Amino acid sequence: MKYILNSSTDPYYNLALEEYCLKNVDMDEDYFLLWQNAPSIIVGKNQNTFEEINPKFVDENSIHVARRISGGGAVYHDYGNLNFTFVANIEDAATVDFKKYAMPIIEALKTLGINADLSGRNDITIDGKKISGNAQRMYRKKLMQHGTLLFDVNIHDLVDSLNVKMDKITSKGIKSVRSRVTNIKEHLDREIDIKDFWELIHQYLSEDGRSEEILLTDDEKAEIKKMRDQRFSTWDWNYGVSPKFDIVNEKRFPGGKIEFAAEVKEGVIESIRFFGDYLGIRPVDEVEESLSGQKFEIDSVRTTLEQFSLGEYFGKITLDELLEVMFE
Repeated sequence: MKYILNSSTDPYYNLALEEYCLKNVDMDEDYFLLWQNAPSIIVGKNQNTFEEINPKFVDENSIHVARRISGGGAVYHDYGNLNFTFVANIEDAATVDFKKYAMPIIEALKTLGINADLSGRNDITIDGKKISGNAQRMYRKKLMQHGTLLFDVNIHDLVDSLNVKMDKITSKGIKSVRSRVTNIKEHLDREIDIKDFWELIHQYLSEDGRSEEILLTDDEKAEIKKMRDQRFSTWDWNYGVSPKFDIVNEKRFPGGKIEFAAEVKEGVIESIRFFGDYLGIRPVDEVEESLSGQKFEIDSVRTTLEQFSLGEYFGKITLDELLEVMFE
């Protein structure tokens, strides 16, 4: 599998790099990137940042806050974490499966003597404890799947920097985030550091280094830097200003949590937002735009939503569940 080497630990640059690759780096076969971030919280595209972080801890510990372009929940990164990204050509979004691009990681871990499993909606686990969360994003006929690998992460900082709601904990039948995660390093039968781990994963995915390296030009790197500066590092992108809504509701379903907020005047939707950790692969903005200007009544909203392949936007959240959180 071809690859791009990236030594940056700037989360804003790295997230810009991912989007640039998805939209601009075309290859006739799948390729991957491995990368690390300085201590950061990476929130999902559809999340309300203010509800996902512990702002006091984040500020006191100079932890970056950044928003990615894929769905799913907020995750903590530090230098003990290794991130992976796959970019692939996909003809039909209906065929997209987390398992296909989680399996190379699981197989790579097997070479280290670790038996990992794909679990739940999008996790990789060891003995039931999470070591990796995955998310996806489609752009035209290209898919990006990326995820974390907790190798030697500071679990204390992971727990204290995130504001994990009790409904998520109880929905998974666990007592705390701390009891749910584990570091890969704890399960190895030999001592290696994160650099060794990175190299071992790279060697496996690149067929022992025989695969071709994709080289970005100086102009491409300049464009990524521009994206970093103008969008990914900005307050508007990472936090955003939310309008005042007069209808607000939230609910957790098997497919994830969804929060709904709308401003309705004289029975017509003037503005609407969906937040949550659901695992859509397309930007939900398209759905929100289609609902703006529609009557806020269940039949009208249902007719509009039926025009979309909702699974591509909301993962396993169904039409009936969307209507439930909007009109309950």
